[in-house]
Amino acid sequence: MTRIPGVRAIGVDLGSKRIGIAVSDISGTIASALTTVHRSKSRRHDHAAIKKLVRDEECELVVVGLPLSLDGSVGPAAKGATQEAEQLATVVGVPVEMYDERFTTVTAEAAMREAGLSGQRQRLIVDKMAAAVMLQAWLDHRRNTWGAS
Repeated sequence: MTRIPGVRAIGVDLGSKRIGIAVSDISGTIASALTTVHRSKSRRHDHAAIKKLVRDEECELVVVGLPLSLDGSVGPAAKGATQEAEQLATVVGVPVEMYDERFTTVTAEAAMREAGLSGQRQRLIVDKMAAAVMLQAWLDHRRNTWGAS
């Protein structure tokens, strides 16, 4: 079995008002919620904030959530996210990949409810939690895909 090299990755959940950010551990095994970037009126400013996080966290890769439709098709939200990910790739200085983020917010909300967090607390952290769910799924997929060889 081939051992897959660890990768420090940052997960990005693009929202219209907030951008959820998660980060993996240095071995590329566990994703943790990091922070939320509140959207400004300038996408350039938002991307600069993400670039700073990539640098500060010493990440080698950015994984952006791809909001596919429930049937797996590429709708307007996925097209918009793809366009923004392409713009982000010109700024962050590391490779940018996209990964299916269907159900990440629902999964994050369920986990927070189960943990007993109030609705107000959930609203404050749902974006970064959704980013962590998406990044963890990407890490697991990567490990399972690479580990199968």
